[in-house]
Amino acid sequence: MPADAHLSPEFIAKQRQRLEALRQQVLGGELSSNAHRRSFEEEHGDEAMEFEDEAQDSAQEEVRQAQRDTDAQRIDHIERALRKIDDGTYGYSDLSGKPIPQARLEATPEAIFTIDEERAGERRQP
Repeated sequence: MPADAHLSPEFIAKQRQRLEALRQQVLGGELSSNAHRRSFEEEHGDEAMEFEDEAQDSAQEEVRQAQRDTDAQRIDHIERALRKIDDGTYGYSDLSGKPIPQARLEATPEAIFTIDEERAGERRQP
């Protein structure tokens, strides 16, 4: 696989900073969400629960779990992109080895697949 010939060292350094900030942002959002939920439960934990409250809590937990899953996948991609910077393969698809356009990396610094590969993967998911 070629080194990051299609990307300048300055661009890659900027992307590393963006990826590290993005990782902190995603992780910080998860920590903040957990703290808010824990605080609410501490304040309201002894209150009587209604059936509607349980249903609403269940629905909210499904949403939170979906967000955690999305965040976990995003963190995995961020970590992978940082490793790719370290090993000199940032900007190339993990699947095909094809270059990922700089415009895509600017929009999604954690991209590890081309747009076409990512879309094909989304179509295969249930």
